[in-house]
Amino acid sequence: MEKTDFNIRLDNNILTISSAKERQEETKEDNYTRREFSYQSFQRSFELPKNVVDDEGINARYENGLLRLTIPKKEEAKQKAPRIIEIS
Repeated sequence: MEKTDFNIRLDNNILTISSAKERQEETKEDNYTRREFSYQSFQRSFELPKNVVDDEGINARYENGLLRLTIPKKEEAKQKAPRIIEIS
C-alpha cells in the first residue's frame, strides 16, 4: 500500500482508519485475453476518551510500509508523578 491509499478521519471522538485499493490488469495474446481484478479494503474505528485527547495534536506518518499515528494527551489529563507527603 501507498501513503495515498489511507484515509484517516476523526469525528466526535471516533478515529477511523480506512483504505480501499482497486487494481485491474489485462493481457492480450493471439488466441486469448486474460483479465485480473483485485479489490482490497479495510476499516478500523477507535473511540477516543473525551476530554483526554488533544484533537489538534493528532498526526500520522507513513514510512517503509508502516503507518504510525501519534495521539497526544491533554496536559491536564496526564497522570502526575506520586508525591511524598510529610507527616507533621
